[in-house]
Amino acid sequence: MTLVAIILATLAAGIGSVWVAALLMGLGGSRAPGVMPQRLLSLAAGALLATAFMHLLPEAFESHGEAHDLFITLLIGLVFFFLLSKAELWHHGHEHSHSHVHEHEHEHEHHEHAHGHAHGKGGWAVLTGDSVHCFGDGVLIASAFMADIRLGMIAALSVLAHEVPHHMGDIVVLRQASTNRRVALIKVSMAGAVTTLGGVAGYFLVGRLHDLLPYFLTVASSSFIYVALADLIPQLQKRLSARETAAQVFWLLLGILLVTVMSGAAHTHPHMH
Repeated sequence: MTLVAIILATLAAGIGSVWVAALLMGLGGSRAPGVMPQRLLSLAAGALLATAFMHLLPEAFESHGEAHDLFITLLIGLVFFFLLSKAELWHHGHEHSHSHVHEHEHEHEHHEHAHGHAHGKGGWAVLTGDSVHCFGDGVLIASAFMADIRLGMIAALSVLAHEVPHHMGDIVVLRQASTNRRVALIKVSMAGAVTTLGGVAGYFLVGRLHDLLPYFLTVASSSFIYVALADLIPQLQKRLSARETAAQVFWLLLGILLVTVMSGAAHTHPHMH
C-alpha cells in the first residue's frame, strides 16, 4: 500500500508539476513569465518552509533520533546543498563561458525568476540536471511516506509546488531549442517521471535502513529549507510597490496555511510506521 502511494504521489509531483506549469503558461499568456511565477514562488516558499519546520523536523525529533545528532545532520545537509549549488553554478558558468554570451540574454531577463539556472544551459543539460534533481525529490518523498502516509502527501504537494516555476523555466529553454512545443513538454515530462524512480528506490532504501529514517527526514528538511531560503525567497527580494509586496506576503502565508490545513490530521492519528 505504501509503495503504491509513493508511486502515485511521485507521479503527481514529478509529471503533474510539468503539466501544471504548461497549463499556467498557456492560461497566463504574456503574464506567465511575470506575475504568475512570482505568486507561485511565494506559495512554494511558504509551503516548503512549513513542511520542513512544522512536519518533517518534528517527525524526526519525535522519533528515537538524538536531538544533537539531528541538528548536526541538518547543518551538514544545508552545507551540502550549498556546495552542490556552488558546483552547479561553477559548471554552468564554465559551460557558458564557451558559448555565445548573448544567446539567451533576452530570455534570461524575463525568466530568471522562474528558473535561476536556465541561462547558459542547453536543452540536454536541462534534462540531465532535472532528472538528477527529480530522482532526489523522489527519495525525499519516499522518506516522508515511510514515516507517515499523510506526511508523504504533504511532502509530495510541497515538491509539486516548488517544481512548477522551475519547470516553467525548463519549458521555455527547451521551446527555444525546438520549434515543436509538444516535444519540449514531453521531454520535461520524462525528466519529471524520474521522480517515481527515486521514490521506488527510496522505498527499498529507507525500508532496509529504518533506523536511519529520522536522518532521512532531516536531510529532506535541509533540502526544503535551502531551496526556500537560497533559491526562491532571494528571487522575491525586489523593490516592489506596497501592493505587490502585500501580494507576496499573502501568497507566502497562504503556502504555510495550506500545508498546515492539509496536515491537520497528520498528528491527530497514530503514525503509520
